[in-house]
Amino acid sequence: MFVDILIEKIKEKNNPSVVGLDPKIEYVPSFIKEDMYKQYGKNSKGAAQAILLFNKYIIDAVYDIVPAVKPQLAYYEMYGLEGMKAFYETCKYAKEKGLLVIADGKRNDIGSTAQCYSSAYLGRTDIDEGVSEAVFDADALTVNPYLGVDGIKPFIDDCIKYDKGIFVLVKTSNKSSGQIQDILTQEGKSIYEVVAELVESWGASRKGKYGYSSIGAVVGATYPNQAKILRKILKSAYILVPGYGAQGGTARDVVHSFNYDGLGAIVNASRSIMCAYKSEQWKDIYSEEKFYEASRAEAIRMREDINGALSDMK
Repeated sequence: MFVDILIEKIKEKNNPSVVGLDPKIEYVPSFIKEDMYKQYGKNSKGAAQAILLFNKYIIDAVYDIVPAVKPQLAYYEMYGLEGMKAFYETCKYAKEKGLLVIADGKRNDIGSTAQCYSSAYLGRTDIDEGVSEAVFDADALTVNPYLGVDGIKPFIDDCIKYDKGIFVLVKTSNKSSGQIQDILTQEGKSIYEVVAELVESWGASRKGKYGYSSIGAVVGATYPNQAKILRKILKSAYILVPGYGAQGGTARDVVHSFNYDGLGAIVNASRSIMCAYKSEQWKDIYSEEKFYEASRAEAIRMREDINGALSDMK
């Protein structure tokens, strides 16, 4: 079961964090870009190959200290077919290194269309009678609940069939999230509270040996007060916490998504790790050519920061 494997990797590495692989070409060091542009041209293929090599360097630097990576699909889709190839190869390489892969696509639709999305990322795609193929084969996928259970059930079905996981958007880290998510219903509950109750009910049958479900939730680090409320509602859902680092979330913010057993959440950082070599903290220590060492140092700093805050919470 996905959630059990996730927890075991977190325990093994003593690290409840995930590295977001959301690369823009401007994040990639110039020596990689120049080499790939020379080989493939200054085009989408050259950019995608540069991004793929960049990702591989970072994966090589962190695979032994983090349990998972989270590639965000938009950063690959914008480079077209070549970008999606880079996404596929990034996922494949990360899994070969023993990492779990959380595809961040926020996919959703209804009925057969939702099933197609789920087949692409979590399940298998039918090729012919009796023949099917795993395509992107991610371990988990972020999904949008706006269409209700019709848009969620196909993903849950594949979670059950293929031992995968989903993280449902509940309270996102962006500033305008409250325009919809904080609206109060007639019962006096916010939309995000209602969605959290649904997520908890959807995951009731998918609890693993640690008492957590593979039907998880997304709760942004930038809303710690809401996280306190949601942790009480989401008793068995594992929470994916974006917004740490470059978006302003701190270790003290993210601990509210954890339970007192130190489990229950996994925290994502993207730019702060990918671009660590450009940061004030690391740029004078690591050269551009050693950018991946800065990424590793920042991933370790993040681990210690979160673990320290969790220790203070106990």
